[in-house]
Parts: sequence; C-alpha cells; structure tokens
Amino acid sequence: MFEIILFAPQIPPNTGNIIRLSANSGNRLHLVKPLGFTLDEKSCRRAGLDYHALSDVHIHDNLAACVDWLDQPRLFAITTKGEGTIYDRAFAPGDAFLFGSETSGLPADIHARIAPDHKLRLPMVANNRSLNLANAVSIVIYEAWRQHDFAGS
Repeated sequence: MFEIILFAPQIPPNTGNIIRLSANSGNRLHLVKPLGFTLDEKSCRRAGLDYHALSDVHIHDNLAACVDWLDQPRLFAITTKGEGTIYDRAFAPGDAFLFGSETSGLPADIHARIAPDHKLRLPMVANNRSLNLANAVSIVIYEAWRQHDFAGS
C-alpha cells in the first residue's frame, strides 16, 4: 500500500525490524545505497533480517533510481526538520515515506529537493534529537494505514 524508503541505513537490527514491519503491514521497502551492512544470508539471519523472504524489499543505487523505479510517487521526507507533522496530512496508497540514515539523517542536497510541505516530523519533546529509525517508520506506517482503515488486514 505504501512505499518505505531508507536512505543509507546503517544499523542492521533497525533494518531487520523494518523488514518485519513491511512484511506484516503489506508495504514495500526500498533500501538506498550505501548500506552500512551486507545482505548475505548469514548476515541477515544474525541481524534478525530473516523476514526478508516474506517481504518485498528492493535495493537501489541512489535515491533518483528509487524514485524513478516507483514512477514518481508522492514523496514525504520524515525529518526532525519538518514543519508539519504526519498527523496534519492525509496519505494515499502509493505514497512514499523517506527516512534518513540513523547516524546523519538526510543530506542537505536531498532536503533541498523536497518541498517544505512534504517534510513531516513526528511530535517529540522539545530539544530531543530523534526517535529510533525502526520506531519512527512504525509510527508513520501505522498512521498512514490507520487512515485507510487498515485495508488488507
């Protein structure tokens, strides 16, 4: 129903949790290189990525290739720099949610290409850094899915 895009994910267990989320919520997952880990079978199993076979995961060389592959979806960057929250928007099937790396977020050149009204944040206590990536993805996906009465569940 939705597209989850992880830009340069670094922490295998986070990606493993998101693969599992994708499998259980019926969404596609896109990993944009460079990845901070390998996806060979042994590494995947050790990092809890064993849901890989049950989910729809695609790997892309760069964000432009991912967006082209998706045929130009409505793209939302989930970022602490967002002015609006995910609760301010109505999401549609096919929408894509872009999340930055755990260690550095989204690069400035990507921020520059995304319209301010497509940069959304999760409400948090002031002056805190950010949520764990897997937790943030879960919150966003469940809110978007809730807006569609959990279609397919």
